[in-house]
Amino acid sequence: MRLATYNVEWFNALFDDDGTPLRDATPSARYGITCAAQIEALGIVFTALDADAVMIIEAPDHNRRRDTVRALEAFAQMFDLRARRAVIGFVNDTQQEIALLYDPDTLSATHDPVGHFTGKKGASDAPRFDGTFRIDLDVDDTQDLIRFSKPPLELAMRSLATGFEFRVIGAHLKSKAPHGATTRDEIMRQSIANRRKQLAQAIWLRARIAEYLATDTRLLVMGDMNDGPGLDEYEDLFGRSSVEILLGAEGQPQMYDPHARLALGRRLGVMPTTARFWIVPEKRYLQALLDYIMISPDLRTHAPDWRIWHPLDDPECWQKPQLRDALVTASDHFPVTLDIDI
Repeated sequence: MRLATYNVEWFNALFDDDGTPLRDATPSARYGITCAAQIEALGIVFTALDADAVMIIEAPDHNRRRDTVRALEAFAQMFDLRARRAVIGFVNDTQQEIALLYDPDTLSATHDPVGHFTGKKGASDAPRFDGTFRIDLDVDDTQDLIRFSKPPLELAMRSLATGFEFRVIGAHLKSKAPHGATTRDEIMRQSIANRRKQLAQAIWLRARIAEYLATDTRLLVMGDMNDGPGLDEYEDLFGRSSVEILLGAEGQPQMYDPHARLALGRRLGVMPTTARFWIVPEKRYLQALLDYIMISPDLRTHAPDWRIWHPLDDPECWQKPQLRDALVTASDHFPVTLDIDI
């Protein structure tokens, strides 16, 4: 079985309010790329992935006028994808939902959130992801209230061929970009505050992971964590990255992702990357490892095989010009797949 995670940059801009994919020459939300070019590129990528399920990060918006499931299923029908059924969890107001597109002939997938609902008062255990988490972020004996801007998608899944049951959490942790800050001091203050909030979200998500691992639940955590070991200077201030929190500390049951482990063990030298961004002031590209598929210990016995579909680093992608160009056009992130015997 092949499972994937893919952050599709501004997927929402490629659909009208009826959920119909746009295949015209109007500009997409990607710089210098038309809607037709981006949607065609995405069709090529999803077809090449041929995945049983894809966790889509930045999926089309869901609100009173727009429907994430309708848009994704229309996209799947347009390109005759076998992953053609969509499921969504708690919606958000960022125009970037988290959704799963899956093959109903091979899998069942149900939004199945756990944890108690807190409302605005919050709770310090592991509440439901649409609730509020209480945590002291700055050691001032005052608990802060944390909410997910994009609540993780919690799924109960089952292989229809084997009956194998497992859980999946799709996540998109808050970006650390200091939006609106102009001076050096403002940028630093906001960056530190955003880092604290992101680490709090990671601690909340790790608490849910720990609950599953304590009961030997088969678990995958996948998505864009907007973080990784050694990604920025603020990591030293807090001691560890969000990814390290999610994987688990020594002495705890640990999740596993080979790319994360490689990056953790190699602060210098070549490391895997899943995203490529143009840095305007520096006139160059920044590459980063942001997207992960983490698995619980018991799943490591099921012959897992990870792959980053990076058009410049993966030989198979590089040797197929149509796929290589489509990966660059489709998004600023590249898919990550896990082939696993379940």
